[in-house]
Amino acid sequence: FSCRSVPTDIAYFQDFDAYVQKNQPGNSAPYEPSIRSNDHLLISVSAPVLDQTRVAQFNLPLNSHLAPGETTVIQSAAVQTYIVDKDGYINFPVLGKLKLAGLTRSQAVELLSQKISDYLPEPIINLQIISFKVTVLGEVLKPGPVVVSDERVTIFDAIGAVGDLTIYGDRQNVILARENNGIKELHKLDLTKTEIFNSPYYYLQQNDVLYVEPNNTKKKESKFGAGENYTLSILSISFTAVSVLVSILGIMSNSKN
Repeated sequence: FSCRSVPTDIAYFQDFDAYVQKNQPGNSAPYEPSIRSNDHLLISVSAPVLDQTRVAQFNLPLNSHLAPGETTVIQSAAVQTYIVDKDGYINFPVLGKLKLAGLTRSQAVELLSQKISDYLPEPIINLQIISFKVTVLGEVLKPGPVVVSDERVTIFDAIGAVGDLTIYGDRQNVILARENNGIKELHKLDLTKTEIFNSPYYYLQQNDVLYVEPNNTKKKESKFGAGENYTLSILSISFTAVSVLVSILGIMSNSKN
């Protein structure tokens, strides 16, 4: 068994040299995710010339609530967010309904800036998608959700966040599950090829799911239960012991001759 060939499907980017020759640095365009339905957006508005009254009308108020047993309303600094509805709209103060779904963050900021400029000179808009999350399952060290803070995550960012693939992960068969406009999509990715960098699925979107399939070794092992594996181990040890004993007897027989 020790003479088995070294597996060739473990390393990433196995055609690295060919990729370097074909691709030059700086050729790829910067990526920015698009806003989608059910996204939670944190939007704040300010202005260089601070006019609290005029600025405040474009920001969500603080949460107000009654504490148990109290009669005084308490304002909480908890963040309120805009939720993009199923049709892609948010209901923004003063401006009313605005369709943001399909826009990138910078495009949404530009749209809001144009609209608010009619009421407030030189508005400063900060917008963040705070619901950006992907999930990694299968043959990885720590499967589970990955919360993204900078709205930009690649396949390898997500895999790195869960501790990388196990030795049993099939790097040639990683499945990406994605929902676009209510339509479920499945895409198979090969992490051993550098073409992954040019894939439209290299950058993940909100709520994407990555599933790493087990390789053939793990699939074969799964056919046996714990008891069967124990029996196979005992048989393997016994076979090895017999082989060693036969070899020793052969050496002793040859030395006598």
